[in-house]
Amino acid sequence: MSAPAPVSTDTATFAVEVHGINPIPAEERWARPRDVFGLIFGGANSISTAVLGTFAVVFGLTFWDGVIAIVLGVLLGSLILAPMVLFGPRNGTNNAVSSSAHFGAHGRLIGSLLALLGAFTFLALAVWASGDAMLASVARLVGFEVNGALSAGVYVLMALLLIVICVYGYKLLVVLNRIVPPLVAMLFVVGIVIYAMQRDFGEALAYDVAGRWSDPLYIGGFIGTMLIAMSCPISYGPFLGDYSRYVADSGNRRSLLAAVILAQLACLGAFLFGHVTASVIAVSNPELIMSGDYVGGLVASTTVWFFIPLALISVAGGVTTGTSLLYGTGLDFSSIVVVMNRVASTVLIGGITVAFVLIGKFVFDMVQSVTTLSTLLVVCTVPWIAIMLIGYLTRRGWYDVDSLLVFSRRQVGGKYWFQHGWNVNAVASWLIGAVLAVSFVNLPGQFVGPLGNTVGGIDVSLLVALTIPALLFWILLRVNPDPDYVFGPEGARGVPVRAGELEPVISNPRA
Repeated sequence: MSAPAPVSTDTATFAVEVHGINPIPAEERWARPRDVFGLIFGGANSISTAVLGTFAVVFGLTFWDGVIAIVLGVLLGSLILAPMVLFGPRNGTNNAVSSSAHFGAHGRLIGSLLALLGAFTFLALAVWASGDAMLASVARLVGFEVNGALSAGVYVLMALLLIVICVYGYKLLVVLNRIVPPLVAMLFVVGIVIYAMQRDFGEALAYDVAGRWSDPLYIGGFIGTMLIAMSCPISYGPFLGDYSRYVADSGNRRSLLAAVILAQLACLGAFLFGHVTASVIAVSNPELIMSGDYVGGLVASTTVWFFIPLALISVAGGVTTGTSLLYGTGLDFSSIVVVMNRVASTVLIGGITVAFVLIGKFVFDMVQSVTTLSTLLVVCTVPWIAIMLIGYLTRRGWYDVDSLLVFSRRQVGGKYWFQHGWNVNAVASWLIGAVLAVSFVNLPGQFVGPLGNTVGGIDVSLLVALTIPALLFWILLRVNPDPDYVFGPEGARGVPVRAGELEPVISNPRA
């Protein structure tokens, strides 16, 4: 047996990454589970995550009920998310491209669409929340008035910084996320202590709701808080392959799964910072919380000496969150618009994001709407994740990597061509599951789907998103089996197969 090829780790931190979505060669798989941990931790450890932690207060939960809902949401979301990290090491590419194996060469665009919408949504939240908190903190400290022009300037500068970092690519992101997230996490803990020492926090702890668990609206608020907390980890489903594709396929899978779960749990500091501070603001400035001006209330209720730490949290956390999202989206966009490389795609997506942030903030006032969109994205992403994981199990984790790249190479045919590039089983299961799940969403004061009140006002959208598409996909795999050639040498696990004739890979005549 020949010795394994040595792994190269000498990529310069400030060298522009040369790889796009083509599989990373085995000799260049230098990343470790700790690097994946850092990227996920940094990506979710910011003021925008703290904003998600405020919804327990907005929904009227008691303090400890809010803590329970947040912890359960993050934990459940992490458990659902974690297996999605396995596709990167196995195929050396991102998860949207890997989804070709289950959704088809064209059906993989569903994953790309979810990634694109998720990136714009959470990237906009990161820029808005971080930019506003930083500017408001500095304004209070120095003594000047914040206006629209200053806010727009900060948003643009932050977005430009994100673009520059993402152009350099993976190695710089890994180094950045080894240093910044622990610092931000420490500042979040300091902030929690400072706000918990305020007199208003005692009043927040004493807040109670008589007969709350017999009130469907209260139960709906609890589940809504869980859903919003879950939106953070689950939003990374389409992106995990971006971070793990540099990890060797021979690595310890348990360590990789643990890295994902621990990284999300480490972000509970940001969630609880949002929850504690919002609880204090709800006592001292309730109109700010209910109007959605969390950042304004945050700055108004803090001590003077915490302005600088708050500004550091805003900038540093916003950078790590924003880069993790922009990097993945630029990478995936280059696999769709194949005439653009990763760098060009990153710059283009970054420019679109700047426009989205400015128009959404100053023209349409979409800040509150985007937080609602984050929840809707969760219930559309969960069915996609469920189908991917069932596919991984039934295929025994075996993939033909070359066939995954048919779309990006402007070709047709291959193992994952199915019905004209679409796997009807997976696409139909996702579409039906996503539509039904959105229909059952019930977020008080935010969004109520057509079926949102059918279960006593309780939001069961997540249960629907998990069970319906998984069950439907499993049934369809039995009624309309996948062809035998998509399975590896060990065959299928738990599902029948059919004899199929493999279409040869040829250049797309319409390309």
